[in-house]
Amino acid sequence: MRLLQRISAFAVFFGFVFLSLNSIRKPVSLPFVSTFSIVAVDLENGDVGVAVQSKFPNVRPVVPWAESGVGAVATQSFVNVSFGPKGLTLMRNGATAEEALRILIANDTARHTRQVGIIDIKGNSATWTGNECFDWAGGAAGSNWGGKGMMVSGRGFAAQGNILVGKETVEALANTFQSTKGSLSDRLVAALVAGGKAGGDRRGEESAALLVKRKGAGYDGTTDDYIDISIYDHTAPLKELERLYALHKLYFFRTDPRNLIKIDQAICKELQAILKDKPYKGMEFYTGVIQGTFDAATKKALQDFMGWENYDVRIRDDDQIDRRVLEDIRKNYAEWKNKRK
Repeated sequence: MRLLQRISAFAVFFGFVFLSLNSIRKPVSLPFVSTFSIVAVDLENGDVGVAVQSKFPNVRPVVPWAESGVGAVATQSFVNVSFGPKGLTLMRNGATAEEALRILIANDTARHTRQVGIIDIKGNSATWTGNECFDWAGGAAGSNWGGKGMMVSGRGFAAQGNILVGKETVEALANTFQSTKGSLSDRLVAALVAGGKAGGDRRGEESAALLVKRKGAGYDGTTDDYIDISIYDHTAPLKELERLYALHKLYFFRTDPRNLIKIDQAICKELQAILKDKPYKGMEFYTGVIQGTFDAATKKALQDFMGWENYDVRIRDDDQIDRRVLEDIRKNYAEWKNKRK
């Protein structure tokens, strides 16, 4: 009774929210999105995101929703897509993850066909699995577990899945996320891959997505789109997600100062030789003598080459180079030379 009173009072207090929610299109039931996912937040830097894999094509525009400074939602099973924007709106206006989820479920007559994971920016999390979701289905919010017909709340993350081989998939999601070191995105990817190895979807794999928001972390600093990777249809979407994530880190992440190395004479001569090799890219970036001096001409040639090769966010205006960029330049040049033999 007290819980119902609290929900009622909250709904009245945020009545204006529901006015705006009414402008969002009516819930649409899509085919079953047999899915396992994890939503989480990094309480230190504010990263918030979702990782998801499904036996369903193009899962990205359906399941994962996230907003910097607000939280994240994964809506799956018989999907009510509007749970994504509505859940974010509720949390943006002060609801906790659990409060937002209870409101979403209370206003959905098909709640027992839904599965949802939600987290707010403070780390409060909750997950719901309707009792009509296909087995195996269930979820974990922090250390708390819930099966079909149950909603549980916790801290730090929410992991859930339906039409799974067994609960081992959700256990792997939760345990791997908690034990993995690194950034939020590193942990989300590791958790998702572990979930797949633990059994995953009973029907196999098809699509996957990784969505992470960070304030001002977009390509040019004008958006919060830190990571947005989607695999539409693939025989091994989790393996492909790992590959694309590695590429994304190289081309879109900014340099970690710990990876900077000075361009000494040996490295400079190596770079000058690559930049001068016209057949490699069809143009001669460096036209000077290969002598190992990192002068203005060499620096300009390197900057042009890095822009050409899409290392845009790692271009520098000093005598240092990102170690990962240098490794990639060396690898690509060696592969090109080997193909010519």
